[in-house]
Amino acid sequence: MSKINIVHRGPVNAVVTPPENLTPMKPSFLHRASVLLLCLAFAPASAQAKKWNVLFIPIDDMNDWVTHLGGHPQSVTPHLDRLAARGVTFANAHCAVPACNPSRTALLTGLRPSQTGVYFNANPWRPVLPDVITLPRHFKNNGYFCAGFGKVYHGSYPDPSDWHIWGAKPGDTRRPAKEKHLTNGGVGGIRFGPLANTDEEMIDHLNVTRAIEQLEREHDRPWFIACGLIKPHMAFSVPQQYFDKFPLDSIQLPTVPADDLDDVPPAGIAMAKPQFDHARIVQSGRWKEAVQAYLATIHFADVQVGRLLDALDASPYRDNTIICLWSDHGWHLGEKQHWRKFALWEEATRAPMIWCAPGVTSPGGVCERPVDYTSIYPTLIDLCGLPLPENPQGQQFDGVSMRTLLADPQAAWQRPAITTHGRNNHAVRTQHFRYIHYADGGEELYDHRHDPMEFKNLAGDPKFAHVKHEIAAWLPQTNVSVAPQDHQPAKSNKKKSKQP
Repeated sequence: MSKINIVHRGPVNAVVTPPENLTPMKPSFLHRASVLLLCLAFAPASAQAKKWNVLFIPIDDMNDWVTHLGGHPQSVTPHLDRLAARGVTFANAHCAVPACNPSRTALLTGLRPSQTGVYFNANPWRPVLPDVITLPRHFKNNGYFCAGFGKVYHGSYPDPSDWHIWGAKPGDTRRPAKEKHLTNGGVGGIRFGPLANTDEEMIDHLNVTRAIEQLEREHDRPWFIACGLIKPHMAFSVPQQYFDKFPLDSIQLPTVPADDLDDVPPAGIAMAKPQFDHARIVQSGRWKEAVQAYLATIHFADVQVGRLLDALDASPYRDNTIICLWSDHGWHLGEKQHWRKFALWEEATRAPMIWCAPGVTSPGGVCERPVDYTSIYPTLIDLCGLPLPENPQGQQFDGVSMRTLLADPQAAWQRPAITTHGRNNHAVRTQHFRYIHYADGGEELYDHRHDPMEFKNLAGDPKFAHVKHEIAAWLPQTNVSVAPQDHQPAKSNKKKSKQP
């Protein structure tokens, strides 16, 4: 098996040096040029001779605590690591939005929230995008068999019409068992603790089994099979044996300076809410338990990924299937005195993204170019030789195909990754810098060459004024109003979102 370079992150002493000169192309010109290249440079005729299948693996709330990404020194993710060794891992991949519903909406439509108004979990996406052709719908429209299991959309707002099979095939009455909690369940809204259940009683295990059954059967046309894992989404609760891998007394906590928010503008502190989750966790004395539980839950999810990979490898489809694995966003466990996602810092936006594309990717590729999830849809249709979708309202992709990076992870790439949280709040991540611009004008700038944990805000340093100016050229120029919200109670939404 090919080895990949481990990308380590960790606290270091910030050293301020003059930054490199950044000269990004104007977004409007680059978008037009990229769409033209997507249409012309990779002619779909060559792909017509051989139709590629797609195994699409969304994961919920998994941050960079993956062994090959180096987010936490104690992570145990052998199956994600073997997938990365098999293809290309993007070490600088970022969500379009650090929240489940808008992140998945942006990915599945190729449209940023600044274009759609879907900024938050409570914004149903179909009412404001009634005719937009989603990623699975586009494959279905182009002759693919499409089956989706687990969490692909945000749970409250699926579109079953995108699929031939959604959730379970007709007649499948299998259900997961009720979770059997062994502890009191966490601290405040941060829920965690081991279960007495077996793997087979977990919903993720069942959905992986359903996907495996589709991999094992004979297909008369190319297929697009999505299997979305709910874990490591809260509650961080999985069978006890996964907790046993991480003895509590050995757990390493993130480094969180007491003054880390002193140079953060008020809008950033409002997102962090340090007086709530973080204060409660610290006061409870159970921070290590929460970290242990998150590591255990990631390990459980990794085992499910391994089951999918084993099934694909045992099938006749191993050599003509593209694998695309991604997590919808990251997660804070105390960094910046913040918990959950819902922020514009690295821990909330950076997440695993791994690709294997036969004939395009080479084993052990590591790409450190900044990319975001609006480019997943255009990349998949490029690889499969499908035309651009023709949305009735004329919406065009905000992202572009990453095929050049899949073929050569070190290829030139002038685009940054852009993440949005709420209207007019954006983070722009370049190869070396993160620039955050809030709606009220507040700013943050971090130099990841010397400050990978984003401890020192350089936004007020005159030496970096030109860096801010150049990166700010990438901020979305259109920021539509927030889409209508779904005011149903949370419990009602949860009940509605349950899948067979």
